[in-house]
Amino acid sequence: MRRGPTHPDQEEGKMSLDVKEKMQVRLVFLGAAGVGKTALIHRFLQDTFEPKHRRTVEELHSKDYEIGGVKVTVEIMDTSGSYSFPAMRKLSIQNSDAFALVYAIDDPKSLEAVKIFREEILEVKEDKYTPIVVVGNKLDCESDRQVSAEDVLSTVELDWNHSFLETSAKENENVVEVFRELLQHANLPSHLSPALRRRRETFPNENIRPPMNKTNSCILS
Repeated sequence: MRRGPTHPDQEEGKMSLDVKEKMQVRLVFLGAAGVGKTALIHRFLQDTFEPKHRRTVEELHSKDYEIGGVKVTVEIMDTSGSYSFPAMRKLSIQNSDAFALVYAIDDPKSLEAVKIFREEILEVKEDKYTPIVVVGNKLDCESDRQVSAEDVLSTVELDWNHSFLETSAKENENVVEVFRELLQHANLPSHLSPALRRRRETFPNENIRPPMNKTNSCILS
């Protein structure tokens, strides 16, 4: 008996079953030069800390994780703290899902830069609900603090409706939490959110090294 042609919907259904579900999310770190964007990313990906400041133009890191049984590619864009690359930064914003706006708690000017970056994101994205996490880095420099956590928290959570965390890349404080917060608010399917909240092992913990000796340097932490 001769079979009739396969219905297009049947073919489409078969193809979708054959393709392994995979998702991609891009996170972007923005902030003034020297606030520790690169340090936070390296602490998260490699559990390493480099105290010397190294100027970044733009670097893209990519790593695959399994979240709730789904393979997710997480891309992390490390951007320049310089304002000399506006076209490159605009392109990064357009192509990204969630943003970490980083300032240093000992540098009030870096907080002003966060406000400028936020306005640029909202302008490019044309969406006031764009996922943004504001990060006050260098908690290890508490004795040199010039930015009040309470004031920033009030502005970020009440006025801007974003998330806020303070971190130390040097001491590895709240670094994983920043990435968890970004992924929870990124453009992931809703069924992945509970798994993300539940499973810390979602994130890398390989290459764990012994705690490093504390120094008095607050150059880039």
